[in-house]
Amino acid sequence: MFTRSSLLATFCFLFAAAGLASAQQIHLPPSISQSQSMGAPPVTTSSDVERQQALAANQQRQIEIKRDTDKMAELTMELKDYLAKGSTTTMSLDAIKKAEQIEKLAKSVKSKLKQSL
Repeated sequence: MFTRSSLLATFCFLFAAAGLASAQQIHLPPSISQSQSMGAPPVTTSSDVERQQALAANQQRQIEIKRDTDKMAELTMELKDYLAKGSTTTMSLDAIKKAEQIEKLAKSVKSKLKQSL
């Protein structure tokens, strides 16, 4: 009986302490007003910063997409020329590697296009 009542008292104490801790408010010092001679500093909100970051990231993606598509076009022309010159019975390892590079670049461009705004 004693342990049950002490356990209940401890539980009530902890519950009350948790309630008091959550009820306390943080008091911040009052803001300091600026004099007119200082001028107002430029303030950028987080949404402006996020928008600028998104635009910069989008421009970087556009540059990467152009670079990758140029490389794909170059590899495609090389592969086309190779296939036009070579025999149709066997494929070289170089031609297979070029086809794999084209495929990898195409997947990269596709994922970057999906990320674009």
